[in-house]
Amino acid sequence: MAIFQMLRRSLSGERKSPSEVPKGHFAVYVGENEKRRFVIPISYLNQPLFQELLHLVEEEHGFDHPMGGITIPCSQDFFLEVASRLGGL
Repeated sequence: MAIFQMLRRSLSGERKSPSEVPKGHFAVYVGENEKRRFVIPISYLNQPLFQELLHLVEEEHGFDHPMGGITIPCSQDFFLEVASRLGGL
């Protein structure tokens, strides 16, 4: 499944339960003010670009995630750009 289809499905609320995440995926919450939930492949954790993004988030904000998932406080446009680069790997 293409990355944008997965992200669109995540944003559209197509899932029956907010906690439902397909096998091999995980949820992240992205946004500077208003958070939006994205479901992304777990394989992203092995990608240097995504690891760098997580490292920057950890340095700046720590790992206190009040929403229960990984929170990435960057613009959603920036996150989509990172995800599109990873989708081609």
